[in-house]
Amino acid sequence: MSERETWATRAGFILAAVGSAVGLGNIWQFPFKTAQFGGASFLIVYLISALGIGLPAILAEFVIGRKTNLNTISAFEKLGYKNWRIVGAIGLFTGFWILSYYSVVGGWVLRYIGGSLTGAYFGAPAEYFGQISAGMDALALHAVFMVLVVGIVAAGIEDGIEKATKLMVPSIIVILGILAVFAFTLPGASEGYAYFLSPDFNALAENFGDIVPFAVGQAFFSLSLGMGAMITYASYIDGDQSLFGDGITIVFLNSFVGILAGLVVLPLLFAQGIDPNTSGAGAVFISVAGAFGDIPGGNIIGLVFFGVVLIAALSSAISLLEVVVSWAIDNYDVSRPQMAVGLGSVIFLLGVPSAIDTAWLGWFDTLAYKLLLPVSVLGILVFAAWVYGAPALDELMKGSGLGDGIGLTWLWMARTLVIVAVVATLVLGLQTLFLGESPAIIPPALPSLPL
Repeated sequence: MSERETWATRAGFILAAVGSAVGLGNIWQFPFKTAQFGGASFLIVYLISALGIGLPAILAEFVIGRKTNLNTISAFEKLGYKNWRIVGAIGLFTGFWILSYYSVVGGWVLRYIGGSLTGAYFGAPAEYFGQISAGMDALALHAVFMVLVVGIVAAGIEDGIEKATKLMVPSIIVILGILAVFAFTLPGASEGYAYFLSPDFNALAENFGDIVPFAVGQAFFSLSLGMGAMITYASYIDGDQSLFGDGITIVFLNSFVGILAGLVVLPLLFAQGIDPNTSGAGAVFISVAGAFGDIPGGNIIGLVFFGVVLIAALSSAISLLEVVVSWAIDNYDVSRPQMAVGLGSVIFLLGVPSAIDTAWLGWFDTLAYKLLLPVSVLGILVFAAWVYGAPALDELMKGSGLGDGIGLTWLWMARTLVIVAVVATLVLGLQTLFLGESPAIIPPALPSLPL
């Protein structure tokens, strides 16, 4: 086996982790989940979830990764807890599962970049999405997106992932900032700001049971928690930099990008009189794309918007592929490029049903949100906070420059409040999956390949 790589700089690690966190969840889902669950009411719960639950959880993953400098499965064995490798395996499988359909959505983004240039979706955005979201074209673009992801991961940590994310993450922030300024100039945009930023506490109280699990699930998804990504990225740290400082930076930047996306999408929809209370896989591709058709220079705005969505999608997707590639090259004497190609091909095949039928994509996404992510995060938290305990606290405090009180606060929050929140989220998710007239755990009918 070859010598294990490391990040060239601390900034490289932070930007790679931010890139993993800042993905389609921030732009494809966050504005629409915010709209669906009461605007600022959802935003408040999400921010509390990201800081109060997401930060302790991401620190737990960092501790495991940096302490062992190994992949998400082997790390537990090195720590002396061989039986806990199942937790790492669940995280690896979760990332594998999510990337299979995430890549399909990445393929949609590629198609919309071309459609922006030609204006193909301007006249009938819903019909256009219906035509391109499933079938052989979607399958082909799913393959193209995976080729891009494989190419970056195959180049390695420093020359591939680090260099790519150092370019990608600043580009996402700058471009979204420019689009937010543009959205501010549109007539009627103020209604979008009011909807997004003015909390309705009555709506929050009435829909608390619906809002909380989605907000916590969105925090998991948008911070790449429970997918093995943060354990894997932390395993490439060479030194005792402040994990607490890095975690705060990543949570802040990830939340900032999500809010920035909301400041682009929601004012844009209100300016064009489009109902923002839209859900489903095609929300951003129908509602936002439809708005571009009525804006002067909509071709260019659409090209820029979907260009930044593509960058965000790639920055997250490479982290999910790296989870399985890291495990493979830590355990087998096969080159990184070979592993990236081989594992990327398997992930592509797993994503075929999602490319052929969007009902399957929705089923994959539901299982990820309701079951796989909370189970994985729960396992990591229980291990780091209760099983590993004091050594985890010692590892967290290395290089932090903080007092012991901060570390103990993290440990006891992870042991109590955070675990309770994750268990509650899991229970609510299981009710959706297994109870009711149409349990969500039942997959759709198998799609047939169109001729």
